[in-house]
Amino acid sequence: MSRWETSFGKTLKGKVWVADFIFTSCKTVCPPMTMHMSELQEKIKKAGYKDVELVSFSIDPEVDTPQKLKQFANQFNSDFSMWHFLTGYSQKKIEKFAMKNFKNPVAKSDGNDQVVHGTSFYVVNKNGELIKDFDGSADFDADKIMKEIERLR
Repeated sequence: MSRWETSFGKTLKGKVWVADFIFTSCKTVCPPMTMHMSELQEKIKKAGYKDVELVSFSIDPEVDTPQKLKQFANQFNSDFSMWHFLTGYSQKKIEKFAMKNFKNPVAKSDGNDQVVHGTSFYVVNKNGELIKDFDGSADFDADKIMKEIERLR
């Protein structure tokens, strides 16, 4: 993940960002989570915030090619100038990264194509510190996340 940390980390430096963990073949929570992130994207754009980014980490990088992620993202009107869909690392690295930095356990399921993971949205401050996590699925509340973003800007 060192290349990510050096190159993509520069993109987020000095910005507030919101992250989630998804994969394109998810049959349960990922599509609603991505729809919720899309809703948050629209609120951020409407507020005129140019210093807020969204990041969706693929937790199935062997399957989720950049092209596949782009096709998935296009279903949710993703604005790629502010919403980044990341892949290209190993399964082991994303599992370690998610646990170490976000306390999000990620694990491939045995015998099928699903990946077990948390459904939180993570708000990170301008210094790259995780500040708060919010429910990204059933109890999603974009207004609560926007209040936290406004506080951190």
